[in-house]
Amino acid sequence: MDITYSIEGEVVSSPVLNRRVAIQKEADKILAEGGTADTESLCDVTHRFANGCYCREILIPKGVKIIGKIHATEHFNTILKGSCLVITTTEEKEIVAPYTWVTKAGEQKAVLATSDTIWQTYHVTDKTDLEEIEKEVIAKDWNDEKLLTSEV
Repeated sequence: MDITYSIEGEVVSSPVLNRRVAIQKEADKILAEGGTADTESLCDVTHRFANGCYCREILIPKGVKIIGKIHATEHFNTILKGSCLVITTTEEKEIVAPYTWVTKAGEQKAVLATSDTIWQTYHVTDKTDLEEIEKEVIAKDWNDEKLLTSEV
């Protein structure tokens, strides 16, 4: 897939490596400005389970900046309330609730809540232990074997 997008005026082309460098640059900037990769330190997080499905709900206060983890599996996201600027390895856009989309395997997000936001992710899993779920759906880094065997 060929994509060109801009982060603060800097044009980034579509090769996967360039997109990953761009999101890492944005993540570093957000962390330097007081953002976090530890979502639960700044946000209320609720975990819900159904047969074969895990839902993670995050209440992100306005102004909070978050760096998401690298996802190893495709999954749904829904913004139920609020709005946020989302920068991923494939695009940069403002999302206003209600909005649902699919995150592909190998994607990472940098988020700035522009209003109080309720964000849900849905993962297919029979597990209910959060550490086990994370091992299944999150990549350790860009070289994680789970990414190398998926359609990233």
